[in-house]
Amino acid sequence: MRNEEIFIKSNEYMPGGVNSPVRAYRDMGINPPVMKSGKGVIIKDEDGKEYIDFVLAWGPMILGHCNDEVVTAIKEISESAIAFGAPTELELQMAKFLCEEMDNVEMVRMVNSGTEATMSAIKLARGYTKKNKIIKFAGCYHGHFDGFLVEAGSGVLTEGIAGSLGIPQDSIKNTLIGVYNDAEQVRGLFEAYGDDIAAVIIEPVAGNMGVIKADNEFMETLRVLCDEYGALLVFDEVMSGFRVAFKGAQELFNVSPDLITYAKIMGGGLPAGVYGGRKEIMENLSPLGGVYQAGTMSGNPIVMSAGLATLNILKSKPEIYDKINYLGQMLQKGVESIASENNINVVVNRFGGMMTIFFTDKDTVRTYEDAKSCNLEMFKKYFLCMNKNGINIPQSQFEALFLSSEHNEDHVKKFLSAFKEFAENEFIVSI
Repeated sequence: MRNEEIFIKSNEYMPGGVNSPVRAYRDMGINPPVMKSGKGVIIKDEDGKEYIDFVLAWGPMILGHCNDEVVTAIKEISESAIAFGAPTELELQMAKFLCEEMDNVEMVRMVNSGTEATMSAIKLARGYTKKNKIIKFAGCYHGHFDGFLVEAGSGVLTEGIAGSLGIPQDSIKNTLIGVYNDAEQVRGLFEAYGDDIAAVIIEPVAGNMGVIKADNEFMETLRVLCDEYGALLVFDEVMSGFRVAFKGAQELFNVSPDLITYAKIMGGGLPAGVYGGRKEIMENLSPLGGVYQAGTMSGNPIVMSAGLATLNILKSKPEIYDKINYLGQMLQKGVESIASENNINVVVNRFGGMMTIFFTDKDTVRTYEDAKSCNLEMFKKYFLCMNKNGINIPQSQFEALFLSSEHNEDHVKKFLSAFKEFAENEFIVSI
């Protein structure tokens, strides 16, 4: 079956033909390619067309697709263990690795996705503080938990949906909306509701309104306010963890979170998540404490094996991050130069291996409102040109593109060549 036939048939059995909304290419006016295989940074669809991949499964494939060591680890463990719903040594190894290598993590609880990690961290924060309200930031996406789908970024922003149907008002009444990088606005929320604020959750490097880093002073203010009012500071590093640096976005700030969540890279490409933090907080989880959270597949041996293989490679080869940063600089400077030469207004935000090209007249993009002002028609032309030229990029202005250890200068040059074609022609594909 070919791309179009598979996608049309998929619409009979899956809403929109997909299992995650952004995959449908709805706003791009074309049907999505249906992927069949991938190795390194080259992926191939069912029509046999090859793409240089700058999406990398939305971040997890930092070692490229089907890394030999990761594949070997999966094969070896799958011959003796698939799932038990019982303790294994592999989950101990993963927990030990995270607690020893990551800052501010003394104990962890494995889960199966980023959404599960963030929603569980919030439940724990509420149980620990005996408070109800949380502050999340407009444009930050923490998964599809009811209490987070207010002013969320990513697919919710792409689809033009303010929130989501199916969420009762009672589910969001305790969610307060902060303005990213606006310390005084957040201070006002604490002054009004501080006695009942359990936690502040933030992407320290946001990736779901496009890539935007929190200001250092803003993060320091959050820490001070949380300490002053007895709230917990939660870092959502589902995307930035092991990505912007080995120890994640924590390395970029002189601020320590109380709880932190990881997913994506830590599963080596398989479904995984974890939340962790100080021992005195984590011990409030059942069976030691009164905060109940469970999961049949949590700590699955195949997932732990793939994750450990990935994380051990990243730990043993710090030069991977140097390479990714070098290629990121090359890509960023190339895009900025081509855009300038062709009078196309862009802002390029990049931190490590995460990058977004914002089509905007603004000088900087540092807030949700800045991101929402982008020229979506220009983004669409850019996307269609890149897609035609075999460059796989996120199909939303409000997502990040990613680099891996397997990208090289030739891949970046091909990206820039396609971007130049777009810039010189404002390429339009007939639909």
